[in-house]
Amino acid sequence: MKKDSRKNCPVLRATNAMGDQWSILILREFFLEGPRRFQDLQDVLKVSPNTLSGRLQKLEKAGIIERHQYSSNPPRAEYHLTEAGRALSPVMGALHTWGSAYTPDLE
Repeated sequence: MKKDSRKNCPVLRATNAMGDQWSILILREFFLEGPRRFQDLQDVLKVSPNTLSGRLQKLEKAGIIERHQYSSNPPRAEYHLTEAGRALSPVMGALHTWGSAYTPDLE
C-alpha cells in the first residue's frame, strides 16, 4: 500500500463508520435480535442516552442502519440494518470467533 493511499484507505473509512466499542456493540444487538428500538438498546447496553443517540446517528449517516418512525406522538422509531449493515455479518462473525479464541472471560 502506498503511503498516500492511507488517506483514503478502505480500513480507515470502515473504522470511521463503525469502529468504536459502542457502535460495534450496537451492531451486535442487531445481529442477535433484529430491528431494535432506542430503549431496547439502552436497556441491554446500559449506555447513556446521549452516547447511544450519537452512535445511532453515526451509523445511520454511514448507511449501516436506517430509522423507521412508528409513532409520531410521541415520536418513536425502530432501527434496522441496511444492506450495507447486513453485509457486516462476516465481520461480526470474525470478531466473535476471535474474541472466543483469544480473549479471557470478563466475569
